[in-house]
Amino acid sequence: MADYADVHRRSLSDPEGFWGEQAALVSWFHKPTRVLDADSPPFFRWFSDGRLNTCYNALDRHVIAGRGDQTALIYDSPVTGTTESFTYATLLQDVAAFAGALRDLGVGQGDRVVIYMPMVPEAVVAMLACARLGAVHSVVFGGFAANELAVRIDDAQPRVVVSASCGIEPSRVVEYKPLLDRALELADHEPASCVVLQRPQAEATLVEGRDLDWATAMRAGRTNPAPCAEVAATDPLYILYTSGTTGRPKGILRDNGGHAVALAWSMRNIYDIEAGQVWWTASDVGWVVGHSYIVYGPLIAGATTVLYEGKPVGTPDAGAFWRVVADHRVEALFTAPTAIRAIKKEDPEGILVAAHDTTSLRHLFLAGERLDPGTYEWAGRILGVPVVDHWWQTETGWAVVANLRGLDPMPTRPGSPSVPVPGFDVQVLLPDGSVAGPNQEGSLALRLPLPPGTLQTLWHDDARYVSSYLAAFDGYYLSGDGGYVDDDGYVYVMGRTDDVINVAGHRLSTGAIEGVLAGHPAVAECAVIGAADALKGQVPRGLVVLKAGVDPTGVAAELVAAVRDQIGPVAAFKDVEIVAGLPKTRSGKILRRTMRQLADGEHPTVPSTIEDPSVLTALEPILRRE
Repeated sequence: MADYADVHRRSLSDPEGFWGEQAALVSWFHKPTRVLDADSPPFFRWFSDGRLNTCYNALDRHVIAGRGDQTALIYDSPVTGTTESFTYATLLQDVAAFAGALRDLGVGQGDRVVIYMPMVPEAVVAMLACARLGAVHSVVFGGFAANELAVRIDDAQPRVVVSASCGIEPSRVVEYKPLLDRALELADHEPASCVVLQRPQAEATLVEGRDLDWATAMRAGRTNPAPCAEVAATDPLYILYTSGTTGRPKGILRDNGGHAVALAWSMRNIYDIEAGQVWWTASDVGWVVGHSYIVYGPLIAGATTVLYEGKPVGTPDAGAFWRVVADHRVEALFTAPTAIRAIKKEDPEGILVAAHDTTSLRHLFLAGERLDPGTYEWAGRILGVPVVDHWWQTETGWAVVANLRGLDPMPTRPGSPSVPVPGFDVQVLLPDGSVAGPNQEGSLALRLPLPPGTLQTLWHDDARYVSSYLAAFDGYYLSGDGGYVDDDGYVYVMGRTDDVINVAGHRLSTGAIEGVLAGHPAVAECAVIGAADALKGQVPRGLVVLKAGVDPTGVAAELVAAVRDQIGPVAAFKDVEIVAGLPKTRSGKILRRTMRQLADGEHPTVPSTIEDPSVLTALEPILRRE
């Protein structure tokens, strides 16, 4: 294995040479001769004169290489009792057919297609079909509220919307079509067509002249399947909306060439996954993790990817993940810490693991929310495999800090996602823009240019891209997260910079306090917010969810004592509430800012991405002390 330090050093000192070599990991119609285009900073472009097709790299080239009979996609749906496998050859046939159907509906290169679907194979087919045509897809999480879907339709202005009649939750069926119809009533933009996948759990009424049944579209497409379009490496592959601080969504724009190269490199070097191996990302195609590591990354690498329509608990129990690993001989699982905490809460002793043969599993990768040491240690103990924390964002598209399992694995450390990934120049900056010393907390920033695979800009909004990410420190992308780097180069991400609180003049990280709370054996998950205080400016308030069956007596006092012991009296930590649940986005992020605003007496706009509004409603009187 190559030496991490040498590879990282070269990636920064000679980015053109380094990424020029990695470009060979993908297939090009016209190989790039220009690796980095830096003529118009801060808008950098990778492989600008290269031409390729992302769908070709994900499907066609594997079939051409003689691996068409290998399983490309395993669909596992405990909510419907369905399991289905697709070879590379059959998936290619389906994608080419649906691309033909989209083409017949007028979709061409550069046109946008909004995809509003549950975790079904057709969602993957739709994404790859757009890529095949050179169209730009924008996946919106299935079941999103109609007004939020309308905002995205107006921004992306799709020629076609692809949807399904319904999604299926453990306890209910969510009808998508009425939400889509309402969104189209609210939106100013009117797509030419909607393609609707009819699911038997709740079939939808189609609008004559606008709506087309998926099965009908596929029959037509199979008679004249679409070939791969040649696109420039810098042409957009997708728009993915992330919530902005103003309430207006930000459309992250990803290119084709840099994206394909970065994901191909990451599958080998970060995740240690090669062609033919089974990989499972337990996320959703509506999020960046689903884009990068359910669909594009594993398929570009020639691996087998698992698409799971279920939950970590409740479909049917907290052993669901281990059942999937055993059934499909999964070698690496990638999910969010929230999912593991949910399993830990229901099965704190890990008893359900023993019911399944998980010996195929080599690694558990976690990202999306701060991984507390307690969850890290619990997962490692019950699974007996390395638990690999890594840090990245929707904007970066792939890991910024990780423990590179396929390059030069290093010892993992609780609380740290390890070291900067080659291509990323991670710096900790102080408010004056100077670089922090070892173990000194500041803003985590990435020196420009960002490597391939990261965002190009925001859809139709270069000015907002600059003001949101590049304006704070000249020559740097501001991540919005705070943290520090220790003496050995390990990065510690302490949470969003707006989660740093000021207690009587002392700056404290809520993430550090959360780390102490999460270490208590009774705690399943927790959040700490800084609430306004007339005397001290701010004081920390803790909200904790206990593991199933735990007696809450005395736990709050023990937690207060633990923070005093491990952080000190300066934290002024005296306030702990034991609650039934914490409000989260659908991707698992805890809504700390919203809770802080409620505690301060404000009336925040509840993020559209909230998973269960009733959890926040139940907490509101506690936060407001009503």
